[in-house]
Amino acid sequence: MKVNRWFGLIATVLLFVTTLQPARVLAETERTIADESIYDLLVDRFNNGDGQNDIDVNSQDSSAFNGGDFLGISLRLQHIIDMGFTTISLGPVFQTESYDGSKVLDYTKLEPHFGTDEDFVGMLKEIHDNKLLAIADFPLGGVSVNHVWANEGTAKMIPSSNGTIDWDGTDVDTQKRLKEAVVNFVETYKLDGVRLTKLNKIDSQFLNDIIAAVKVAKPGIYVLTNEESDADFDAMPNIEKMNALRHSFVKFDADTSPLALFTNESNKELVQFDELTGARYTYDIVEARMFPPTRWKLAATALFTMPGTPIMPYGTEIAVNGGKAPDSHQLLNFKTEMELKDFIGNMNTLRNKSEAFRTGDFEVLHNEGGFTVFKRSSDKETWIIALNNSTKTANFEIPKEVIGENKKLRGVLDGDRVNESKDGKFRVVLERELAEIYIADEDKGFNTAYLIASIMVYVLFLGFLFTVWRKGRKSRKDGVTK
Repeated sequence: MKVNRWFGLIATVLLFVTTLQPARVLAETERTIADESIYDLLVDRFNNGDGQNDIDVNSQDSSAFNGGDFLGISLRLQHIIDMGFTTISLGPVFQTESYDGSKVLDYTKLEPHFGTDEDFVGMLKEIHDNKLLAIADFPLGGVSVNHVWANEGTAKMIPSSNGTIDWDGTDVDTQKRLKEAVVNFVETYKLDGVRLTKLNKIDSQFLNDIIAAVKVAKPGIYVLTNEESDADFDAMPNIEKMNALRHSFVKFDADTSPLALFTNESNKELVQFDELTGARYTYDIVEARMFPPTRWKLAATALFTMPGTPIMPYGTEIAVNGGKAPDSHQLLNFKTEMELKDFIGNMNTLRNKSEAFRTGDFEVLHNEGGFTVFKRSSDKETWIIALNNSTKTANFEIPKEVIGENKKLRGVLDGDRVNESKDGKFRVVLERELAEIYIADEDKGFNTAYLIASIMVYVLFLGFLFTVWRKGRKSRKDGVTK
């Protein structure tokens, strides 16, 4: 009983110490796409969990089905949870001629290589039970010439290339079939979001009709796209900004001036710099003869702290290489050292807990010579992010008016501390190729309560050890007596 009591006391004091720290979790608000961070994968290339659906599978052939399936995602769901992502983008899951799901054969059937309907529903339940959201792709074009609608002649099509066709988005009957197919898909599987792809033959007015119909069928659902569009999507990429982010950190001393493209309006956009179907970011780094871990950490810090909903393709955690598909998305090797996994998890955790990083104000304070400093803030928080992508130590003075009265800056990555100087400035100094994220804390001087609580923890712990030692000694003594 005494031992249990000591444990309870220690736990209580540790909780007390925690409450002395600045609050990080803000009140819950209505969830929007800006609150999400997305892990983007291809079912066939994530994890093989069920060998029974491995028909004509060849994991050594990058252009063939490699064996990934719905069960494989369920079995490795903790891997995604550990990195703090809130949403999983599954890519296309319909019956298809290609491992990447792009050459769709039937909008009403799932790809047998990926598993059964029961497997898909079971995976979605696992995702939802873990408080994550699931998004799947719906290709509106580029489907297989053998698509069931083409064989039946029930939709008007336009010949494309490489064994694919596009649907005629101006044909009324074809529009009706497409809209019904999208709505039936999200209703059948209770998806949290759908990403419409291959939009080139579909005009904005019809896209808006689809979006409206989907939101009526499932209120609160996200409707996204991976292309720039004039339609009313919840979020879409801004290619110019994504390129700016990618090129600003691929090598040191790069021109970071394009980062000025980011504004508060970027909160409504999808942001990524690693490609799932094109050249991976590691490929560009290696081509530039740079050191990938350093480049990745700088770029990832920017991705999770700048405005926009971050998307990170699977394999980023192991710095997957590859100049183009299919080499750029091989079956994920979970045995590879995942140096970036913890870092991604830390950045995501910070973003998930801070409203300022998700939807707060964004202000660039300095962006010269490869040294970028910006501010993210809300009514309750102020953060300063410093990214030194140069080859020398950089510094910048921030007026106290930017930080606030009676504040100090505390770094959360390397623990750097910056106090206000006598002239009312905060001097941020950062060594080459490093990033730091500072929280503006209340400057209360010497924290007596924290010191007392810390001493109590040590005293209680020593008391616990002494009690255990004394009890053990008594037991040994009793054993000798007997």
